[in-house]
Amino acid sequence: MTTTSNILIIGGTGLIGEHISNAIVAARQHFNRIALFTSANTIFTKSAFVDGLRAQGVEIIVGDIHLADDVREALTGIDTVVSCVGRAVIAAQLQLVALADRHPDVRRFFPSEYGTDVVHNAASAAELPHQAKLRVRAALTETKDLEYTYLVTGPYADADRGLYLSASSPENEAGGSFDVRRKRAVLLGDPAAQINLTTMRDVGQLVVAALLHPVESKNRALLCNSFTTTPAEILAEFERQSGGEKWEVSVTDLPALKRLEKEAWARGEARAVPLSLRRIWTEGGTLYEKERDNGVVGMEEGVESLEVAVGRAVRLQMQ
Repeated sequence: MTTTSNILIIGGTGLIGEHISNAIVAARQHFNRIALFTSANTIFTKSAFVDGLRAQGVEIIVGDIHLADDVREALTGIDTVVSCVGRAVIAAQLQLVALADRHPDVRRFFPSEYGTDVVHNAASAAELPHQAKLRVRAALTETKDLEYTYLVTGPYADADRGLYLSASSPENEAGGSFDVRRKRAVLLGDPAAQINLTTMRDVGQLVVAALLHPVESKNRALLCNSFTTTPAEILAEFERQSGGEKWEVSVTDLPALKRLEKEAWARGEARAVPLSLRRIWTEGGTLYEKERDNGVVGMEEGVESLEVAVGRAVRLQMQ
């Protein structure tokens, strides 16, 4: 049985990476060695976070994810790779997978899968935002010796940088918004339709749980979440936690959302990918036919609630 003792975190200073790094470090009593592979630029731009990890015993390895020699050296003595790279670097994992598969020390690989289910239904294979992740999955299934785990969590229940509980600018709010300062929301699709959400804190906790359950998580996708809710329930919780007043509300239905998405792709706009993902979620792309897999890795209890997620979003937006 392959267990995790020595972990290399790649991309561990990014939006989701910080949460995953923090969760792994918090569970360091279960591991022998924790290392972070990061760029020289990140050492400078995110020095406080990197120094904080170093102070907690994390080994900092500086290198270039695109240079095979740097990666091979970083993998020495590592049995498990946890990748948290951002969307712009997803395809770089193809080389990471190949190098890890050929490395004598590496046995487990967690690709940067966190988010939307890329094989949710027959249409998933054609979705533009999924293509890089699908190629990484294909590469992992063709490896000789690597065990792998895909942790699928659905959209993040947070308000950071345009996430599901964030406030959009007035010119972009038709793509969804929960704006605490303006007390205004734009709901997507049917306000009573369900959606699964996962806080970024819980993504980190779920990664650790999967690391500690190697048999249960081996060579499979884990479909996990924090809670199931509806846009209407999210709005009600925001209203309750922002003073109890009713918000101004509008709805972007699915046909309108599809039009926005099509126009954004045609114009080459940066918001094309987020709009595609929000359309997928609005169509039911976060819902699973079976029960969630939290219990498979011992996380049926202990995940965060809608109340906690909205409370954090309110505090962040009001900073």
